[in-house]
Amino acid sequence: MRQGSHSPIGVFDSGVGGLTVLKALMERLPHESALYLGDTARVPYGTKSGEVVTRYSLKNAEFLMERGIKLLVVACNTASAVALPALSAALPVPVLGVIGPGARAALRKTRGGGVGVIGTPGTVRSGAYQRELQAAEPNVRVKARACPLFVPLAEEGWTAGEVPRLVAREYLTDFAQDGVDTLVLGCTHYPLLKTVIAEVVGPRVALVDSAEATAEAVAALLGERGMLASPGPTPAYGYFVTDVPERFVEVGARFLGRPIPTAEQVDLSF
Repeated sequence: MRQGSHSPIGVFDSGVGGLTVLKALMERLPHESALYLGDTARVPYGTKSGEVVTRYSLKNAEFLMERGIKLLVVACNTASAVALPALSAALPVPVLGVIGPGARAALRKTRGGGVGVIGTPGTVRSGAYQRELQAAEPNVRVKARACPLFVPLAEEGWTAGEVPRLVAREYLTDFAQDGVDTLVLGCTHYPLLKTVIAEVVGPRVALVDSAEATAEAVAALLGERGMLASPGPTPAYGYFVTDVPERFVEVGARFLGRPIPTAEQVDLSF
């Protein structure tokens, strides 16, 4: 299918978390259409090998390419860490992950060179953010920590109150004490807990939302290539999942900040 400026942006994730990236894209680029694929039958990606995640990612990309996307956003941190080279080599459209934009935004914000990264165990273990930060600024000091309980809290809607506050204190109290002045939210679920996280780390620690940073990177890239959709036609959004859509529609609305009218279940069997 031939791509044009009004072709949709494609976004994929292993589940609902990538909807925070889609939300940021909708807010930053209100004239763009988008297609979102959540590989809910195979979530989570973080426990799988890099080879398997790359295979799933290529299949996700193939599905979206068949629907005429003009750019692919890999909203999954795990897939961003391991599959970007294969995706970039295989696809005729630009490919952006969430790790590079988040790391670059953190380096622009840090005042003293102390950057914290929080994410899932798989993302932190991969070292992808650490490598990206240190490749761009060798003198940066990086403190990374896995915060796995943030994911179920976000999905269950426990984003305010004493329970998430206690969890955030357990994970994050020592970050500011260790000279961290900038904290990267390195998981697409974590923006839902941004208020609690900010309260715990304090006002001297700037938060970097990788979803917002990725939306800025997409806007810049489309602008450079003359591929921005012009005002006019109402943008269209489509949602696809690989397992039954009911929970995705219900939980996803919290991540997207608006109702999801419907999601189509698709088969990506190999």
